[in-house]
Amino acid sequence: MNYQISQRAASLSPSLTLAIDSKAKAMKAAGEDVVGFGAGEPDFDTPQHIKDAAARALAAGFTKYTPAAGIPELRQAIADKHQRENGLTYKPSEIIVSCGGKHACYNVIFATCQAGDEVIIPAPYWLSYPEMAKLAGATPVIVETTDQTEFKLTPEQLRAAITPRTRLLVLNSPSNPTGSVYTPEETKALGAVCVEKSVLIMSDEIYEHLLYDGATVQSVASFSPAHFEHTIIVHGFAKAWSMTGWRLGWCAAPEPIAKAIDAIQSHSTSNPTSFAQKGAVAALTGPQDHLPLWLAEFAKRRTYAWQKLNSIPGLTCVNAKGAFYLFPNISRTGLKSTEFCAKLLEQEKVAAVPGIAFGADDYIRLSYATSLANIEKGLERIERFCRGLL
Repeated sequence: MNYQISQRAASLSPSLTLAIDSKAKAMKAAGEDVVGFGAGEPDFDTPQHIKDAAARALAAGFTKYTPAAGIPELRQAIADKHQRENGLTYKPSEIIVSCGGKHACYNVIFATCQAGDEVIIPAPYWLSYPEMAKLAGATPVIVETTDQTEFKLTPEQLRAAITPRTRLLVLNSPSNPTGSVYTPEETKALGAVCVEKSVLIMSDEIYEHLLYDGATVQSVASFSPAHFEHTIIVHGFAKAWSMTGWRLGWCAAPEPIAKAIDAIQSHSTSNPTSFAQKGAVAALTGPQDHLPLWLAEFAKRRTYAWQKLNSIPGLTCVNAKGAFYLFPNISRTGLKSTEFCAKLLEQEKVAAVPGIAFGADDYIRLSYATSLANIEKGLERIERFCRGLL
């Protein structure tokens, strides 16, 4: 049978992060001592009160369809979170609960972009953004940044990239894969360019609570009514509550866009999992005392890894201000990222993600969402590997 694959599907690049993580897990299952730096998920368990709330809902038979956009209780809790933490006023009807933060991003791009549109994506970028733009028929416009500017897009770069076809800017702070964080002033300035040029902003704020060294974030939607009208926030429960497998995210958008996303979701996934949504309510309304403990541990790991990486011949690394990734520069080793990571996994049993997946072939991504013992062991192996190259 000669199966025809759609042009949209054929144009996509598989997720290298998931591929590396799967290969590392397969090697571990075969008994090999693999240190994995690939996964973008906390190694802490979901807080108990969140699991208990979902378990109670399951036991009570809360297992049926819910509204496609999520249960009213959760949409209200998300609106309350944005008012309480971000000073943003959203009606519950402007909140759409999705099947993960990734799904929220996809829905936003699919609802706002079409063939002929352009989506500006600063590089390094989370690897799914350009593929989502392609799926919507739009053209990803990649604007490169480097470690010399802490991987931050400038207003001048943004202005130069905007054309009459520009529909959307993707803004991710704190950033996956770099850990960079835009200051409030930098965020406001990027938003001002978008307001001036009538460009929408998809602000991916899923790492909002994971900050270090006194770094602060302010949502681009918060600076003025015009900023608010041009911004669609995407967020989720995966990172700050360690709920990656629960597949729950959300977007907060002006009502016309929220209605369009609701319609799309009603014909694709329908509602997110019913009893998981009850757990999400508990995540937002219950105690948050887990977070300072997690942040202290992440900060300790980050500091050790950053210092160690900068002591390894051939590597340099900008320190992260948020999330749980470091993005070392490997250009002095003479290898590009795919070859570097393939040889590293083969020779030293260390799994890292090639920077080419994020639009930056002279870098690799390392997640420090793993134990300090694993980090120490893995970085010793990386040092041995790099010394063998030079």
